[in-house]
Amino acid sequence: MIGGGIGGLTLGLALRRHGLRAAIYEQAAELAEIGAAVALSANATRELERLGLGAALAAVSTEPTELIFRDGRSGARVAAHPVRDGGAYRGRFGAPYYGVHRADLQKVLSGGLAGEGLHLGHRLTGLDQRGDVMALTFANGVEIEADLVIGGDGVRSQVRRWITGGEAVRYSGTSAFRGVVPMGLLPSLPDPQAIQFWMGPDAHLLHYAIGGEADSVNFFAVVEGPETWTSERWLTGIREGEHLAGFSGWHPAVIEMIDALPQTQRWGLFVTDPLRRWHRGRAVLMGDSAHAMLPHHGQGANTTIEDAVTLAELLSGFSAASGTRDLDGMMRHYQDLRQQRTRTIQRSAWATNRLLHLADSVGAAMLAQRDARMARFPEDFSWIHAFDAQAAAREAEGDARAA
Repeated sequence: MIGGGIGGLTLGLALRRHGLRAAIYEQAAELAEIGAAVALSANATRELERLGLGAALAAVSTEPTELIFRDGRSGARVAAHPVRDGGAYRGRFGAPYYGVHRADLQKVLSGGLAGEGLHLGHRLTGLDQRGDVMALTFANGVEIEADLVIGGDGVRSQVRRWITGGEAVRYSGTSAFRGVVPMGLLPSLPDPQAIQFWMGPDAHLLHYAIGGEADSVNFFAVVEGPETWTSERWLTGIREGEHLAGFSGWHPAVIEMIDALPQTQRWGLFVTDPLRRWHRGRAVLMGDSAHAMLPHHGQGANTTIEDAVTLAELLSGFSAASGTRDLDGMMRHYQDLRQQRTRTIQRSAWATNRLLHLADSVGAAMLAQRDARMARFPEDFSWIHAFDAQAAAREAEGDARAA
């Protein structure tokens, strides 16, 4: 496994549950997730609970009271849906919705794995297929051979380059400012424990409380532009006050949050175009390496966890079959199971970006249509949250055996 992030650690745990072992190679010298926090929906939390992490995850997470959509300038509620309140979300989907700091999630996952099979400080520099094995070379001089390479090494994946022959990463034309703010610095914020979207022309703000005590708020403020991204890094420096330019005239709670702590850089939002194939030879992709998407459904980490669980189920079946099925067929089966769902979520995230950023010039009728869609959010997007990756993989395996 290349990449020791959320996907790699989840895969290691899921494989171990089936009595299988994986070596995980991570380029960082220590586990440290980039980014502030992650929202985990039921399609992921149900899988983490199955891996025995439910109590540890709950201890470091906040379950939001509601999902609220607001007008970015007036602060008026456009639509609201209960989450923790009344047990609505758990009752509907059978698992919780959490806001959690990425570092805390990483600790929960790595704690479950207890370092088993994890190799830090290994940056992949080359891979090649030699007969039935993959030869891997790392920057520290280590060379190994593997029966199967799983690329969970992010948007700029080395494994994807080998599989597809190209980078296949694209700047979305949008960027973001982000941070974690202590709750005490946000006196103007209404409904502080809700997950909220503030919508307006060419920008939106998403935020939710995180931590076991709900004492901090993670925010993600997205704006259109810059038109091009020239930096080779995800981050670029900004001029003083640049983080507020897209939110002029917005509600005081928005300005207060974005400006609560010093902002010195902006994040470019990058995506992968849908890939025609996710595997080649003895290598296969998962997570952002295969389907990096805009974060407006909060599904990047969640679909990565789905990928990991699906791969573990299929590899378990392949191992149990003891040579009666070919590895290439197993990877085709994995791609068939995962490709359409992740492409649909990718497309929906793009459409959601447009809705959240509608300008006043589109007219009252279009804005009313947007508001009506936000009011239908649970009905329109329950297919994302209700999905059971383990059940889907097992059902597909049963169908394949029956055929």
